[in-house]
Amino acid sequence: MTEERDVLVVGAGFAGLYQLHRLRGLDLDTRVIEAGSDVGGTWYWNRYPGARCDVESMSYCYSFSPELEQDWTWTEKYPAQPEILAYLRHVAARFDLRRDITFDTSVTDAAWDDDRRRWLVRTDDGEEISAHWLIWATGCLSIPKTPEIEGLEDFTGRILSTARWPHEGADVAGERVAVVGTGSSGIQAVPQLAADAAELTVLQRTPSFSFPAFNRPLADDEVAERKAHYPQWREAQRASGFGVPVQPPTRSALEVSPEERDATYQERWDQGVLTAVSSAYTDIRTNPAANETAAEFVRERIRDTVDDPDTAEVLSPRSYPLGTRRPCLDTGYYETFNQPHVRLLDLTATPLLRATATGLETTAEHLEVDTIVLATGFDAVTGALLAVDPRGRDESLSEHWAAGARSYLGLAVAGFPNMFTVTGPTSPNVLSNMVISIEQHVDWITDAIAQGAEVMEADPAAEEQWVADTSAMVAGTLYPRADSWYIGANVDGKPRVFLAFVGGIAEYRRRCDEVAAADYRGFTLTRAPAEVGA
Repeated sequence: MTEERDVLVVGAGFAGLYQLHRLRGLDLDTRVIEAGSDVGGTWYWNRYPGARCDVESMSYCYSFSPELEQDWTWTEKYPAQPEILAYLRHVAARFDLRRDITFDTSVTDAAWDDDRRRWLVRTDDGEEISAHWLIWATGCLSIPKTPEIEGLEDFTGRILSTARWPHEGADVAGERVAVVGTGSSGIQAVPQLAADAAELTVLQRTPSFSFPAFNRPLADDEVAERKAHYPQWREAQRASGFGVPVQPPTRSALEVSPEERDATYQERWDQGVLTAVSSAYTDIRTNPAANETAAEFVRERIRDTVDDPDTAEVLSPRSYPLGTRRPCLDTGYYETFNQPHVRLLDLTATPLLRATATGLETTAEHLEVDTIVLATGFDAVTGALLAVDPRGRDESLSEHWAAGARSYLGLAVAGFPNMFTVTGPTSPNVLSNMVISIEQHVDWITDAIAQGAEVMEADPAAEEQWVADTSAMVAGTLYPRADSWYIGANVDGKPRVFLAFVGGIAEYRRRCDEVAAADYRGFTLTRAPAEVGA
């Protein structure tokens, strides 16, 4: 028997929880499907040692409820995974959200029924659900990338993934541990693992630019100050480029003396904010020479920190501009390599060949280990959607995206009526404070549904123009100079297109608001009969 719903939401992280809350305000019969055993999304699954957000806690939280802002108190500048998960559990309880969420269930199939003008969705337990609206709140970093290590199944020791860390934890005390990958997850996990392991070997293919978080407990007075001025702070977040307000630049990096420039970079470095250095001057993201001044400043800090000059050099990125691959925030990452039981293997010099029964083999050596930790990243932005591969009016999503992900506003896909994607491709998604972007997307989607249309679908021409406009914006930056997961370069066979809107969240919000104000320009809306809709 098929269950009938007004709206089906997939995912119960920050996006799914807020979307459910907003749809209740429209009195729509809504159900949420969640693969995990509880709310949390990314923060339910990612429990590796050192897992922490790189946006400050008092900015990385919902703004829709002033009461919620006041009754929850964060303890650290940058929240660790357990505290973020506790916050989301608090939100679910405070707004009684769990009663409409089905846990431990995955969506396996979704298809548009053009005759009934509804989505038919199937789950892994065999259930069928028919929904007027289908909303994907599945997150940008939720599907772990398949490790590309030959022979991994032959390894007789323990294999751990930062993306699916055991909920009961994993003790590596006294073990020989190898960490494969030096993106955000690896950089956060390495210092924690080094504290317990007898030997720690970090296998790096491409070094990351990482900045010190200077994490610390929050003082009572600064918490009180932020809570007293939350409305003003939220406006500053929404008016910023990344949802993380920093002092806006006014000059080129090439207009000032090297001494003044380095002093500015040092001041920004000391703030412990992810985007502070890369936002110091107007042209760091567009001018290679300006970018190199910031990149060399960071490399100098690495040389200052790491005792061994050869190790410092291997840790210093030189193959791509600063900011064109995901930068990281760390707590003691570079310092870890000064410990005698920690070493770095450069996989560009000695490539990894295969896993064996007892370890990992490179072109230079066989590394004997007890535990392999895979910090190898995600099939970003599109992975969760293509894992289900919904079928629209005439084709599947994988067919529509055969040449690369495309959408209108990052919210809708031509040929897929009544389907929305929260922080989808070509929205600000991973180039923003995700919570700020999620709230804006959910609010826009909810307002669109409230129009009472029976069918709402992005026009192919509008999608084509949006893709062209966003591609042109990317072409004016340094982003295309890096092989990054921003363009899908980390996944074999994934089409190379830039997956995010680079114009900043304030500009993106303006464009979305203009579309809505113009009676949802770029969408075809078929108005519903009186008995259908909110």
